[in-house]
Amino acid sequence: MKYIEVLAQENGVTEVWLNRPELHNAFNAELIEEMITTFESFRNERLIVLSGRGTSFCAGADLNWMKAMRDYSKEENFRDSKRLARMFAAVNECDVPVLGRINGHALGGGVGLVSVCDYVVANSTALFGFTEVRLGLIPAVISPYCMAKIGESNARAWMISGERFSGEDAKRMGLAHEVCLGDELDLRVEEVKKKFLAAGPEAAKEAKRLVRGVVGNLKGAEDFTCQMIADRRVSAEGQEGMRALLEKDKPAWMKK
Repeated sequence: MKYIEVLAQENGVTEVWLNRPELHNAFNAELIEEMITTFESFRNERLIVLSGRGTSFCAGADLNWMKAMRDYSKEENFRDSKRLARMFAAVNECDVPVLGRINGHALGGGVGLVSVCDYVVANSTALFGFTEVRLGLIPAVISPYCMAKIGESNARAWMISGERFSGEDAKRMGLAHEVCLGDELDLRVEEVKKKFLAAGPEAAKEAKRLVRGVVGNLKGAEDFTCQMIADRRVSAEGQEGMRALLEKDKPAWMKK
């Protein structure tokens, strides 16, 4: 695999690394497909640790991927969004517990990946943000998972403004469970791993299924959210936001 690095460790622990450090581990079509294949293959592992190579956890969408989607029709954008939704669902529906090691910034879709982890330890210098609205887009595909973690009030505050927020803010709203200094990150992750490995392997998986079953059916929102982002991508404002990003310019609404 090219963009995802999978490393089997002892005691049934597997590390999954987003491996595009030169591009801040941003999504493209290939990374999305690799993530789907990887997480849908897990069966007998006891714990997955998800992190990013380099200084960032995940910066959301890759610019070249966004450049291509500017020319997609509404139907093509919908199909594209469904694959992105499948990636988040693959992580969320993985029966194996997923521990997020958030080593750096998590923006846009990167926050979506944080939200589908079962337990999150974040570097204190990491910044988070639903930055889509500042591109004329919306955090549609990730919204069911993120809102399940942060609730409506925080979604209104941060999804609508697009403002970045700190690890402590992420912890306060339930997106992260722990925030620590960077040089303590691996130590804390090791300590959390021991806590998860103390659970019965099958009981842990059943408990994760239990939580998903009690909370409700996130898949019911998938078509709605994919349709919304497809509409946004082909809208005049969405096109202008993506143009500004790709041309390193300010969008029209910021020039007034």
